[in-house]
Amino acid sequence: MNLEAKITVAHRKRKVRKQRGSRTYGWGQVGQHRAGGRKGGKGKAGRSKHKWTYTVKYVPNYFGKRGFHKPMSQKEKTMNVGELEELATRATTTEEKGKIIDLEKLGYDKLLGSGKVNRAVSVEVKSCSKSAAKKIQEAGGKILIKRET
Repeated sequence: MNLEAKITVAHRKRKVRKQRGSRTYGWGQVGQHRAGGRKGGKGKAGRSKHKWTYTVKYVPNYFGKRGFHKPMSQKEKTMNVGELEELATRATTTEEKGKIIDLEKLGYDKLLGSGKVNRAVSVEVKSCSKSAAKKIQEAGGKILIKRET
């Protein structure tokens, strides 16, 4: 192993040590090489003015909008199969259909399959996942999908 290659300049011979007390450290007039002024501002300042060529060359998509963000108010409200046990006691009753839980009246749009169902429950909902439908049918219940008119 070559020890000479690992040796760096001695601390006392470095430029920084020699410049101690010089006020400008070899950068000419006082104030030069200080802060961000000589670069045309700090950070992203001047991207549409004097740093325009940099923006065009290296950050071409800096200006403008891209994509679409769906409004939060249109997000569908969901319920899991495991929460149906509580609702089964408070279900709305109709004579021709038997005991049915109408999730749309309760403010839910979709039924998801997380949790367990122990009793046969009939559920009326706009949409449901495959796993939710499978769990309800295995428990002896039915899913009635509402058609939008």
